[in-house]
Amino acid sequence: MKWQGRRGSSNVEDRRGSRGGGGKLIGGGISGIIIVVIVTLLSGGNIGDIMGNLTSTGSSTSSNAPYEQTAQEKELSEFVSVVLADTEDVWSEVFQEQGKTYQDPTLVLYNGSVDSACGTASSAVGPFYCPGDAKLYIDLSFYDELQQQFNAPGDFAMAYVIAHEVGHHVQTLLGASEQLNSLRQSLSETEFNKVQVRFELQADYYAGVWAKHAQGMNLLEEGDLEEALTAASAVGDDTIQKRAQGYVVPDSFTHGTSEQRKRWFYKGFNSGTIEGGDTFNATEL
Repeated sequence: MKWQGRRGSSNVEDRRGSRGGGGKLIGGGISGIIIVVIVTLLSGGNIGDIMGNLTSTGSSTSSNAPYEQTAQEKELSEFVSVVLADTEDVWSEVFQEQGKTYQDPTLVLYNGSVDSACGTASSAVGPFYCPGDAKLYIDLSFYDELQQQFNAPGDFAMAYVIAHEVGHHVQTLLGASEQLNSLRQSLSETEFNKVQVRFELQADYYAGVWAKHAQGMNLLEEGDLEEALTAASAVGDDTIQKRAQGYVVPDSFTHGTSEQRKRWFYKGFNSGTIEGGDTFNATEL
């Protein structure tokens, strides 16, 4: 991806070097505990792992010592800032075409653990979006995990991850997150998981829409699209479960299979419009 020397976002909050404490687990558009589970399992953790990395009560402590980032971290922080800026430009244009106003999210850089309006999470949760404060949370060490654990190298693989989380912000602005929350109490866990899969696939579709616009701005390089598709495949529920336990449990899927995630990202890329992303009413995923 062509990103060096380009505008970075002013909506980046750097909390690296701070230590997140407990903080009360409060809700956003979705009830507190559920939100972190539904917005991301990109790190490959299961629900039990995520719950173990959330703290509902306690106190917060932080250090004011400046964080000394490595050269790689500096490059990555600049990269994610440029990608975030690109998503701001694209979604502002798309929303304007719809007669709506796009509200920029904030991207929080952290290491180790972090407090959010959705609770406290460790980096084991992976990148996530919290609608309660309209912020994306990313520990840049995930870039190494993406390459080494998920075998999804390349800067556009990381760009896909960011675009997916921004996709959740788009869903919040358009009301999909609230609709999902309204179904939580009325469905069984298995049925809710099926809706949750559609919710995540829509975020993948929106990531594809962003990628299409990035291509239109001549920002993509050879191999970028393949990097994104590889990343989408690597974080499919079936692939993650096979790697973790040797078998799959379809009723427990919350994000979709590798094939579904690739398919909906590519649908968004081919379309480039928001209209084709109604995964909730799609007859086939």
